Amino acid sequence: MAPHSTLKGEKTDPVPVNVLALSQPETASFVVDNIEKLEREEVRNYRQVLSLLASPVYKGEVLAASPFVASQVMAVKGNRNEPILLKGVDIDRENVITGISGKLTSGDVGLFAKTANGLLVGRTVAREMNLQLNDEVTLIPASGKSRQCKVSGIFFSGVNAIDNSVYASLKLGQIVEGMAADRVSGIALKVRYPLENGDLNRELQEVTGYRCVTWQEENAGVLSLFRRIGTIVFSLVAFVGVVSGFGVANILVTTVFEKSRDIAIMKSFGFSASQLVAMFVLEGFIVGLIGALLGGLLAIGSIHIFASIPIESSQGPLTKSGFSMSTNPLYFFYVIGTTVFISTFAAYFPSARAAKLDPVQVLRDSSL
Repeated sequence: MAPHSTLKGEKTDPVPVNVLALSQPETASFVVDNIEKLEREEVRNYRQVLSLLASPVYKGEVLAASPFVASQVMAVKGNRNEPILLKGVDIDRENVITGISGKLTSGDVGLFAKTANGLLVGRTVAREMNLQLNDEVTLIPASGKSRQCKVSGIFFSGVNAIDNSVYASLKLGQIVEGMAADRVSGIALKVRYPLENGDLNRELQEVTGYRCVTWQEENAGVLSLFRRIGTIVFSLVAFVGVVSGFGVANILVTTVFEKSRDIAIMKSFGFSASQLVAMFVLEGFIVGLIGALLGGLLAIGSIHIFASIPIESSQGPLTKSGFSMSTNPLYFFYVIGTTVFISTFAAYFPSARAAKLDPVQVLRDSSL
């Protein structure tokens, strides 16, 4: 639902605030009675930028580009009102990037395109304002007159920030925000290599003069949260692996000590110490491997059962149905490997110690 990169209206070479701090301290500028308003961040002549992105130079790297206008408005229906983010888009271009048509729970994109002042409303907004398809909604911007709009569709993406927003046509977004027809807030991009887009972003910044932000930079906080959660989960898995491994080791150590008499009898039949140790080490390896594999199969079944429970939960920036259960092979390999290693290692020391015992002494001391 999120673009890979976003070309924002923020210029990369803005007018400096402190002209005395420039590289040429002997040069100074003086502004007298400046009463002009600060320029807002917007991409001017965005159609030229779209033409540049569609040129053969970037056609192989930029798969889609969607201009948008973002505006904070107040949505009102009856006695309910809610501050929302209104995003004016070209729905055909936006659909290539976000796949919004596949996220609709009611209505369709065709109805939205045909309806004057139509809106695609996120499910969170629809629930809080009790909105249904074809309901009338009044949008009140920070400046300018209010607009009467109609709900043409309701979507659910699972991303809380997006489900708390509303899509409108690009033209309506420009009107609400008071922008000229050739200006937008930014351009969302879908690129061929979303994990390796740093060089492309820097090049687009130099060519267009506008700041280009990657999805990694936009969602740095969310990615940091996921990394912390991953570290915690892996730590828990690590403790589970160690505890289960020592559980197996405890049983093996007890078993080997209980078989001291059997070891003495086998030594009296001619088995060498190395053969006896190898036998118990192999037993520890097989016991650990079979137990870990059976545990892995039970874990996979339990994961699918818990994941299929129809419970909707909001976990940080996401909302999904069912518990977030991971089938990451790394966790399974770690637990299985740890268990097998500990069980094999645990079988070596008691068996090596028992193999060194004098069989005559063991048989004399043991009760027949």
